[in-house]
Formats: sequence, C-alpha cells, structure tokens
Amino acid sequence: MKQPLGVILAGGLATRMGGGDKGLLLLGGQTLLNRVIDRLEPQVAELALNANGDPGRFDLGLTVLPDSIDGYAGPLAGVLAGMDWAAAQGADTIVTVAADTPFFPCDLVPRLLEASEGMTHPLVLAATPDPKRGTARHPTFGLWPVALREDLRTALQGGLRKVVIWTEQHDGRETVFRANGFDPFFNVNTPEDLAKAEAML
Repeated sequence: MKQPLGVILAGGLATRMGGGDKGLLLLGGQTLLNRVIDRLEPQVAELALNANGDPGRFDLGLTVLPDSIDGYAGPLAGVLAGMDWAAAQGADTIVTVAADTPFFPCDLVPRLLEASEGMTHPLVLAATPDPKRGTARHPTFGLWPVALREDLRTALQGGLRKVVIWTEQHDGRETVFRANGFDPFFNVNTPEDLAKAEAML
C-alpha cells in the first residue's frame, strides 16, 4: 500500500472556545496546528488542512480544503474533502487527525496501516481503552479509503453525520492505543483544556 496522505481536520466552529480557530491558539509558544503538523508530517506522503472560510488566515504552506457539503456537517465532511483531494493526487488512502489534539501518537499512521492489513477498503479508527465500553473510538483519527468517497458523499447528502455509523457499515476496524500516563487523544475544547495542555507539556 502506498503511504497515505494526511488531512488535519479544522472545519469545526469551536463554540466551546468562544469561536475562531482553535488550531491557531498558542501552546508552549507554538500553535496547536504547528504541533499537530510536526507530529503528522513525518508519517504521511503529503499534508493538507480541512478548514472553512478564508484560507488566507492560515500561513502554513498547506493546501486548504473546504467542506464540499454545506452547513458544517461535522468530521465526515472533512474526511470527504480529504478523500476528494487525495483522489486527484492518485492516492489510495488518507489519514485524518484533529487540529486541537497536540499529543496524538507519533506511530499513529503505521499502527492504523497495520490494523488494516487484509482489508479491501482500509478503514480503521484509533481507539483507547475505556473501563465501561471496553474501548472508546476517536472518530477524527482514522485511515480512510479513497475508493469509498462516493458512498460517503451519498451518505452525507442523505443526512448521515455520525462517523461510527458509517464506518460500521463498511466493517471498519479499530486499533487501540494505551495511555502512557495521559490520554494521547486529549483535545483542547475549552480555555480550561488549554491550561491543562500547558501543564501536560
């Protein structure tokens, strides 16, 4: 399998943070986005950013991909935008990460690829152990097959918004990342989370 392309999902409204771009918030003197880029870039063949609105506000040297589905349709709309971009590059898969999750694993992509072995359409979500449910899936962190992009487009146009409903329809798998003292998928949603992330640094 060819190395996946990477897509950073930053298309949300950041309502709990008071609006604006969470990815541009500073953490330890670096933006959250720059921290995410530093972790993902070595793991993928090429990198793009899924964000809506004026792309000029991001001075990162990345292709900015707006949602093709109107109305802030959630992470799956960003996944679809990434799939369409990857299809134009001749890529088979993309890996998505969230723009507000600065500590995700540095072996995310190889672990997702390993879990997808033998699948016709490689579709794997990252997960962590959960005492109640067994595992908790992280729907913005996944490996996605470009071949299913028209299926995803149809689902979104039909009103589907829940990531896990769509992945289960296609026998999606998960790969579990153990917490090493803290949740590697901790994300910054509120000012309190940002303070916690500073402490985690």
